This record gives sequence, structure tokens and C-alpha cells, in this order.
Amino acid sequence: MVNRTDSGEWFLLSIARTVPLCYFYSTVFRKPNPSSGVPIYVQLKEQIRHAIETGALAPGDQLPGIRSLAETLVINPNTVIRVYRELEGEKTLEIKHGLGAFVASRRNTNSKTEGLRDAQQLMRDFVHTLKAQGLDEGEIRRLLEAELNEMFQER
Repeated sequence: MVNRTDSGEWFLLSIARTVPLCYFYSTVFRKPNPSSGVPIYVQLKEQIRHAIETGALAPGDQLPGIRSLAETLVINPNTVIRVYRELEGEKTLEIKHGLGAFVASRRNTNSKTEGLRDAQQLMRDFVHTLKAQGLDEGEIRRLLEAELNEMFQER
């Protein structure tokens, strides 16, 4: 099933009638899974962050309107408002009243994206080193999880 707005900005596609997707230009927002145990607003927020971090949404790109995104993903418009406001507070989005939500300029998001890419490379090198020392996947996971648990329980 395909639905287009008057301006042709997005459409809904249902694959095998089970996974509705919202395409906004080249960016895909998946319908949140209410039974996943993760709050719907967190799922949507992570999707938007991921799209920005991977470059699917570039600085200055406009996000779908609140009502249209809520209708497409079959969620409450207040959920979309909450996500947009939180991302604005993190300086990931810029909300221009009357115009919509836009991805913040590079000066706000570039350092975080670069930091994540650097961290990903460090993790790749770290895992490669542990694997070279003879540890298997399960051992590496247990070591990493134990260290994360210890570090974040100190807070």
C-alpha cells in the first residue's frame, strides 16, 4: 500500500502486510514495536539519531511533520512531540516554529558523530586484539558486559 502527501514528501509501504515503513526521501522510519519492552518514544528517538549518525539525514534536512509522522507510524502525536523536543534539547534537531523540525547544523552534531566513529574503531581493534589472544565470542561478551556493569553501577 502506498500513500503520498500532496507534496510527495513521504509514503507508507507495507511489506507483506506486516512491516509498515515510513519513507522520508531516502530515510526509513520503522513502525515502533509496542511489545518490545522499549518505550515507543525511545525507539523513534534512536531511529532518528541513527539516521543522523549514519548520514541518512544530513544537517539542514527537514523531518516529517508531527501529525503526518504520527499517522504514518500509528503512534500518538504527543510521542513525536516528545521525541522532537528531547532531540532539540540535545541540540540534535532545530525546531523552527511554523516551519518544522530540522537536523541541526554540523557544528552541533559533527563532534558526536566523529566520536562515535572513533569509538567504533577502538572497539573493533579491541575485539580483534582479544580474538587474537584466543578468546571466543562468548568470553569477549562476558568480559565486556561485566566491565560495563561494574562501571555503570558506580554512578
